[in-house]
Amino acid sequence: MTAGGHPDELEAIALLERLLPKAPPGETWIGDDAAVLSRSSGRLLLASDCLVEGVHFDRALSSLADVGWKSLAVNLSDVAAMAGTPTAAVVAVAGGSLEDLERIYEGMVEAAQRYGCPVVGGDLSAGSALVISVAILGHVPAGRPVLRSGARPGDALFVTGPLGRSAAGLRALRDGHPAAALAGAHRRPLPRLQEGRAAAAAGAGAMIDVSDGLALDLDRLASASGVGIVLDEVPVWPGATLADALFGGEDFELVFAAPDPAAVAAAFRASSLRAPVQIGRCSGDRTERLLAGSPLAVEGYVHRLG
Repeated sequence: MTAGGHPDELEAIALLERLLPKAPPGETWIGDDAAVLSRSSGRLLLASDCLVEGVHFDRALSSLADVGWKSLAVNLSDVAAMAGTPTAAVVAVAGGSLEDLERIYEGMVEAAQRYGCPVVGGDLSAGSALVISVAILGHVPAGRPVLRSGARPGDALFVTGPLGRSAAGLRALRDGHPAAALAGAHRRPLPRLQEGRAAAAAGAGAMIDVSDGLALDLDRLASASGVGIVLDEVPVWPGATLADALFGGEDFELVFAAPDPAAVAAAFRASSLRAPVQIGRCSGDRTERLLAGSPLAVEGYVHRLG
């Protein structure tokens, strides 16, 4: 329990897992990047996220069009982490003026058009703070979604790109020296939908998007799979630090475990995608968390509730 008696996000999720019913066989409910529902035409994916002014964004650092883009992109990233394809989204906005709404939807529509995920409905409400809540529907038409829980000892670990750019961009924005590449990564993240499907085609057994920091998100994957983590290296974006890459979050790259590095390289090459970086392996000691032979701190961004 955090100071003042307010639970953090991990405590709240644990509570909900105790209170909510278990998913039936073949489905996945709470505890992964998206819920998985079985249908005759394939698997449906459902995910939701919200952005709250003063918690997830600051108007002094990002335009409302940027916030609109990001609110859809973070949900698209959850679909990417399941190797899915987005279908549609609904959006609820509370606390914004008509002008705010126009700016938010400018960026959101840009993201929707780029990634083929139309906004098909939603809700509007008054509120004391600007809140944007998105629920997204996706699908896995063939094969299976990639969960967090399928990694096995000996699997290689990959990440789809260098990390730390968003955290470094946020720091630069706050310092008043925004480098375009860094600031853009924080304001308008790019969900790795094609990469998620390529990882699945290569036999990835577990995958998660790097939203709260590589160290924390890898720990979630390892805990769900019952494996340890042994990292050899972490690719760091130019201008970022290793701490940004490990703990900063909001990179929205994908990290995944797969048994055959050659198959991974071939699948990404076949899709004309940048090759992912092999960063380590899964071990049989489920308590192991190592980077270059030293203990890896399990830290990152954890939401404080209340």
